[in-house]
Amino acid sequence: MDVNFNLQKIVEEIRSFDGITRKNPIGSLLEGFNNKMTESPGIEAAFGDDAAVLDHGDDLLLIAADGIWERLMNADPWWAGYCAVLVNLHDIAAMGGKPLGMVDVFSFKSKDACTLVIKGMNDAVKRFDVPILGGHIHPDAPLNMLDIAILGVAKKGCAILSNRAEAGDAIIMACDLDGRVHPSGNLNWDSTTMRGKEVLKKQIDAMRVLGESHLVQAGKDISNPGILGTIGMMIEVSRKGAVVDISAIPKPDEVEMIQWLKMYPGMGFVVAVREDNVSKVIEVFEEHYLKAAKIGTVEDGTVFSITDGEQSVKLFDFSEDRITGIRR
Repeated sequence: MDVNFNLQKIVEEIRSFDGITRKNPIGSLLEGFNNKMTESPGIEAAFGDDAAVLDHGDDLLLIAADGIWERLMNADPWWAGYCAVLVNLHDIAAMGGKPLGMVDVFSFKSKDACTLVIKGMNDAVKRFDVPILGGHIHPDAPLNMLDIAILGVAKKGCAILSNRAEAGDAIIMACDLDGRVHPSGNLNWDSTTMRGKEVLKKQIDAMRVLGESHLVQAGKDISNPGILGTIGMMIEVSRKGAVVDISAIPKPDEVEMIQWLKMYPGMGFVVAVREDNVSKVIEVFEEHYLKAAKIGTVEDGTVFSITDGEQSVKLFDFSEDRITGIRR
């Protein structure tokens, strides 16, 4: 396990990490949309959250979409298909919802890749019991590409949004450390293919339990921007700063810290929590087979710093930096 951390090296690696830099155009692209449309009373959340939230009678509808990098499609089509399902399930779970069903848009140039991608998707569907209900194909595309959209549901008043973090909140990370670095690449941690269906359902359900118990202020699933990038998106959209203690981050012993900070962890979440709820939130995560720990604090201001417990270094200053550029 790492004992000493080169904080400046971590800052350099994270700021240049393409899992983060690929998010930079989002804010500018939003300028092309009529954002007044999202101010309807029936829309509780839109851009900046893992899923849009729509008022629907006694429930909330959750709608999300996610895609898979072409590099992963080319490296391991089966894993790409599997992860395409997994990341969409996480988007609904992160909002405190229950996933209901998916549709996909699948472009392919290789029949062999097509077969493997579909097998990966189907294997994920069997594990998580959330069906793919339809979609669209481009069978003559110049590249292999997969995008999935998902529908979920949450109880009214129980959705977990990204932009509600407040100064003084504790930042808790939860993830499944029992797994392996996936052979498709050193930035994919695979825990879910080693877990039984009942454990996976419990893990996906953890955020719903927290949302319905009103134990967290804000939250996100840990996605391609990695642990620090995901926390950064949460505090950026919340218009806050933060400090994260690198030495407090749970990680597998066999993985170096910089690699872990960039890794898609398979099953992981970050949440902002009132200090008096920290122990209860950690208890809920661990009851759902996720290792959890307090790793930082939300602060007033715009600076996101990292520390090793002794020294601190600025990672981002959202008065001049951006991850997505969305600040609601």
